Amino acid sequence: MQRKLDLRPIRAAFQRVRLPLAVLAALGGLASLAAAMNDRHDRNEPIVIGHRGASGYRPEHTLEAYWLAIQQGADFIEPDLVSTKDGILVARHENEISGTTDVANHPEFANRRVTKIIDGNSVTGWFTEDFTLAELKTLRAKERLPELRSTKFDGLFEIPTLQEVIDLVKAYNARTRAGDRGDHRSRGIGIYPETKHPSYFDSIGLSMEEPLVRTLHANGYWRKSDPVYIQSFETSNLKDLTRMTRLPLVQLIDASGKPFDFVLSNDPRTYADLVQPAGLAEIAEYADGVGVNKNLIYPRDAQGRLLPPTTLVRDAHAQRLIVHAWTFRAENSFLPLNFRIGVNPIFLGDLAMEIDAFLRAGVDGFFTDFPDVGNAARDAYSRK
Repeated sequence: MQRKLDLRPIRAAFQRVRLPLAVLAALGGLASLAAAMNDRHDRNEPIVIGHRGASGYRPEHTLEAYWLAIQQGADFIEPDLVSTKDGILVARHENEISGTTDVANHPEFANRRVTKIIDGNSVTGWFTEDFTLAELKTLRAKERLPELRSTKFDGLFEIPTLQEVIDLVKAYNARTRAGDRGDHRSRGIGIYPETKHPSYFDSIGLSMEEPLVRTLHANGYWRKSDPVYIQSFETSNLKDLTRMTRLPLVQLIDASGKPFDFVLSNDPRTYADLVQPAGLAEIAEYADGVGVNKNLIYPRDAQGRLLPPTTLVRDAHAQRLIVHAWTFRAENSFLPLNFRIGVNPIFLGDLAMEIDAFLRAGVDGFFTDFPDVGNAARDAYSRK
């Protein structure tokens, strides 16, 4: 007989981070979904990473988005991290927050709108490093892509701290470790943090690596085998992290441009150099994997159709590097032409088929805004 999922530990975690009562009530409706998630995957099978949570359904980087990602079958959730004025790590994709919060509607913060140079680019708006955590907690999240996705959750959810994200994950994991699950996720839902703009934050005296490692270690994440990956688009901070922690590190690689620390050090190389065999061999000296723009695995032609895969996955595996690809989104505007349904850019296409192509190419995991689709695609692939 199927046992009812005990949500008390998770409710307690939510209460510690002051979620609205309406959200707590909604958890009851998710219990049957959580209890029904069984017969899952071997730990060595490709992992599903909830990209900024289940950001196809909820405003990104909120506890609600992370919780939904867990319910939908994500093995890891991904908090991008930036710093507050008082040195607290919070989950935002960028330190400029006008696109993902209601800060522009707060007259008390109007005078904090400024222009800064971030990684060589001029950016105007409101920046987390100019706010204390208490001030950021007065803001509410909103949908980053309102032209594509629902805005009905705008204004409801707070900006979470890294510790609050960990509390949520640990509360869920405590329940699974109590014996309610028999699959690979009994190891625990994992956390996949990214340090955003590390050179910039170093330059203003708000280095993120130390508080990140301190927080992870204090919460019991310190072994190589623990379900954590730390990722970055820069290289020097990952090299620094090798001297600070045993946790696995992932070098992010974009399809264009170069790590900003290369700009600062006058290193002429670009991301294109890092995906060559020599670049991958160098990465393997300090990292455990690469997180790559999916176009580096399957390029597209001028019409947007997938071309044959490159040798990147094979080359990375030859260096004993895992390969995680990003980002998989369901809207036609993000999909290769092969997998679009109709011509309207906001319509949902065949994301599962796109994911299947990358699984067949040998990736070890993937970031997706739609963990439910990703989980189903992995299930289908595993049954082949």
